[in-house]
Amino acid sequence: MFETSTLLLVAGTFLLAGAVKGVIGLGLPTVSLALLTVALDLPTAMALLLVPSFVTNLWQSAVGGNARVILARLWPFLLMATITVWIGVLALTRLNPSLLTALLGVLLVTYAVVNLGGIRLAIPVRHEAWAGPLIGSANGVLTGMTGSFVVPGVMFLQAIGLSRDVLIQAMGMLFTASTVALGLALQQSRILNAEQTIVSASAVVPAIIGMVAGQFLRKRLSEQRFRTVFFVALLLLGAYIIANAARTFY
Repeated sequence: MFETSTLLLVAGTFLLAGAVKGVIGLGLPTVSLALLTVALDLPTAMALLLVPSFVTNLWQSAVGGNARVILARLWPFLLMATITVWIGVLALTRLNPSLLTALLGVLLVTYAVVNLGGIRLAIPVRHEAWAGPLIGSANGVLTGMTGSFVVPGVMFLQAIGLSRDVLIQAMGMLFTASTVALGLALQQSRILNAEQTIVSASAVVPAIIGMVAGQFLRKRLSEQRFRTVFFVALLLLGAYIIANAARTFY
């Protein structure tokens, strides 16, 4: 059973993560996973983010009117990013949890550094046929191992030159498919239980409240400045997760 203090922590985490998504349009799974991993074990954190991530990203994946275009172009990437999640979850059940927690920290630091540094890769259309499935597979395995959906999948979507609206919808489709696959894989591996599912579902309310508040704040804040603060905080949080996990090896 989750203690009251843990439930309050979960609610506060998703309230903050929802606010971040409301301001800059992304970050709910990343922020919630990073914060929950500091207080809880990695598999539990992964289980708790499932329902809020699915609900908030389903809407993002459905809005925009570009779903057919995205699927026609990116189905090999999305397919491999989905089915290889099971491989990652299999590794989750067999590898040292501290090692995987440290890997999550590395992914968060990488994501933050790439965005703070303004690093943008470019993948020509002629290379998408092989790069998409390869990067999708890597993204799926890392999703199953750490619960993080963003590296290297989001960087691939940014690298192929999608317009802003198509990119946002494509990220929503990637996150939604990855969340569903992760939930099914965790349940099949008996990592996800009924209590975690109930708590995850209840976290949808603070997540949505946070998103609404974030959208309200967006009109009063500099989005670029907020993004900088967000990625700096993510960099520090990722570094802390790595250091905290490394202690268990000594």
